[in-house]
Amino acid sequence: MVSLSSAVLVATVGTLSLISGADAFWRMPCRARTGLARLDPLVYPGGISDHSHVIHGGNNFGMDTKATDLKKSECTSCGVTQDKSAYWTPSLHFMFKNGTTVVVPQIGGMLAYYLLYGNNYDGSGKITAFPDGFQMLAGDMNLRNFSNLPVPDPPTYQWTPEESTQSALRQKAVGFNCMNYQRAPEPTLYRHFLPDKSYLDANCANGIRLELMFPSCWNGKDLDSPDHKSHVAYPGFVMTGTCPEGYDVKLPSLLYETIWDTYSFRDADGQFMLSYGDPTGYGYHGDFMMGWDSVDFLQKAVDTCTNLSGNIQDCPIFDIQSDYTASECKFEEPSVLKDDRVAGPRDGLPINIPIQAGPGYASRYEIVGASQASSSIGSTSIPAPSSVPTLGYTPRPSSTEMPGLVSPAPSPAPVPTTSAAPAPAPAPALTPASVPTTSSYSAPPAPSTTAAPALPVSPDAVDALPIIGTSYVTNSNEVLEIVLVQKYVTVTEGAAPVQAVNGRRKRHLGEHKMHIHHHGAVH
Repeated sequence: MVSLSSAVLVATVGTLSLISGADAFWRMPCRARTGLARLDPLVYPGGISDHSHVIHGGNNFGMDTKATDLKKSECTSCGVTQDKSAYWTPSLHFMFKNGTTVVVPQIGGMLAYYLLYGNNYDGSGKITAFPDGFQMLAGDMNLRNFSNLPVPDPPTYQWTPEESTQSALRQKAVGFNCMNYQRAPEPTLYRHFLPDKSYLDANCANGIRLELMFPSCWNGKDLDSPDHKSHVAYPGFVMTGTCPEGYDVKLPSLLYETIWDTYSFRDADGQFMLSYGDPTGYGYHGDFMMGWDSVDFLQKAVDTCTNLSGNIQDCPIFDIQSDYTASECKFEEPSVLKDDRVAGPRDGLPINIPIQAGPGYASRYEIVGASQASSSIGSTSIPAPSSVPTLGYTPRPSSTEMPGLVSPAPSPAPVPTTSAAPAPAPAPALTPASVPTTSSYSAPPAPSTTAAPALPVSPDAVDALPIIGTSYVTNSNEVLEIVLVQKYVTVTEGAAPVQAVNGRRKRHLGEHKMHIHHHGAVH
């Protein structure tokens, strides 16, 4: 038996429109999570969260973590070693028809965009770094509807006062982007709900990208607030615009992106839902804790890291670690959570979190410290389909009111495999596509105390190939990212040729490593 190692070069190209230095940005890649657990030290300090999160950033993370503790982290799962901030959002799960759940695989970890939009309140354009101890939350986990707002969002110049309240802006700050590299990309924050499974199967061959925009206007004095939101506010157009009175300190505009491989479940019967029992997506939310080495360092980055590429490699003050090194950074999970089995397969969500499809505001449920303890309310089986609007695919226009993120151009077709079907052919508009018959996930039997059902692909399989390094080449208005991954092939002497089984995974690693920020016209 001979073990061979080969380096695979994966390249993707995207278009970056020319933008002014005032609207510069950088994207912080966090290629792997530090953990998946029922932890939320912002909302439940010193205790256990009522649902699971995927957590990225500094590894000094636990039940008692404060923003100032993150600087003591031994490592970070993000690309810049000076950034030990914590970024976390709910995990996405799939519930099979029999009630068994598994976490959906992430693709490429997550990205945190630091968008440098100036403050229109005083006309200064000044952006202030997050202060020491700063933390905030975006979104509302109990929402299950869009508050009678128009769908889709009208152009910003048509927004009424009712459509511009902080409550409305908060709901518009959530996005579910249908990923299909055979089509032009959708705009960022275009769709504010999770499409149903039939839509995802037919149209989103490269998964679903969950997007969350944080408030970027600060009151200038409070590091936090009782609801973790009141000390900050959104500018007039969610991403851009004028800060409201009393919130005239402009912070970096923080945007999270996480891609989930929903297409792996295209042949399975069931439903996607977020970890707090939300099949609608309206309650998507996220947390941020400032953990940069120093405020002075972050301020210097805000003032000087203004290269239009958005690449961290183009900022000379950043110390950049390899993706492989970053992926090795993990936090120690508290022993009280050892029986949660959040990733599954397991019967229902941890602690039997009730599935609440709305449209009414979701009810609170009991928080317990072990997965076998039951919640006191709600159903843990698949509910009747919730009422969500139908919002078809719309490509990103060349000039948008709200800046969008352009997905990478598709890579060459992957090597055929027995477990992955090709992406649907390009289509100018959404039409029902035939669902491939080859299986990636099949419904496992109901979990038992003696043996957990086996799945063909583990939840972390997509991120399994070690990444040797990445590099970027900018040519005019194009950015080329080159991702070098290590592939190991075992050859048995005398055996028949082995068909490569990593073609689809390599393609995902190549395609989803590239996220290019596109700024359209902002009015």
